[in-house]
Amino acid sequence: MLMLAFPIWAILISVVALYYPQWFVDLKSWIVPLLMIVMLGMGLTLRWQDFKQVWQHRLVVGLGVSIQFLIMPFAAWLLSLGFGLSLELTIGMMLVGATAGGTASNVMAYLAKGDIALSVSMTLVSTLIAVFMLPFLTWLYLGQTVEVPVGSMLVMLFKMIVVPLVIGMVLNGLFHHKIQKLLGVFPLFSMAVILLIIAIVVALNASNLQTVVWTLVLAVMLHNLIGLFSGYWLTRKLGYDTKIARTVAIEVGMQNSGLSVALALKYFTAASALPGALFSIWHNLSGSVFASYWLKKK
Repeated sequence: MLMLAFPIWAILISVVALYYPQWFVDLKSWIVPLLMIVMLGMGLTLRWQDFKQVWQHRLVVGLGVSIQFLIMPFAAWLLSLGFGLSLELTIGMMLVGATAGGTASNVMAYLAKGDIALSVSMTLVSTLIAVFMLPFLTWLYLGQTVEVPVGSMLVMLFKMIVVPLVIGMVLNGLFHHKIQKLLGVFPLFSMAVILLIIAIVVALNASNLQTVVWTLVLAVMLHNLIGLFSGYWLTRKLGYDTKIARTVAIEVGMQNSGLSVALALKYFTAASALPGALFSIWHNLSGSVFASYWLKKK
């Protein structure tokens, strides 16, 4: 239920950061280490045996990951063009569109009575694939208009995602029983980290947000809804049941916006992190509504 209240906390912390940006601006350097700790926490929930689930769900995982890295980046690029967004905001939209599924999707899948094993498998696979696909897709769509540091981003993503995931899985294998007692803390910690990242990004963009155009807000909302709709509709069209379909929908629609924010701040500008920050707020709101709908259905 705490996850369902996440959008409210995100809006509140955004308002605080907007009026008191000095509280958060100097914390910019915290973003990458905090995200690495979140990925470490995700690794602590995984065991090497979990990779068997990926193989068992290989066809659906392949479908979801294909939607993730084909439709979402293309939709981000198309919406940016359609709404006439600036180059900085277009970069931010592409970083969101080309990233992996967010870890919050696993919680939302649980609330929506989805397939948890499938959700975790898709998050794991898309996260690992994003190490290579995110720099490539960013270069593919933006390479001719902005210098994209593909090699540097690749190394950075490997350090931020693969290394802490592997360390977490090793620790889980060595100290599984002791770690189980601590796992209840990590979802709350992950939520707190994302809230802090949102606050930092809002603070860094305090002046930009005073004049933010509603076209960006609308583009972010439509981008997320395209992910939810395409994930559900395409999965149903291919003959899978609604439980599988809503799991794929949530996984595709809820992007790892925290990662896109971190990359935007490191390699581009604070304005480029704005779409990711808005997406963090909106996709948790829409995901909560989506999950609540299925939670109430018999």
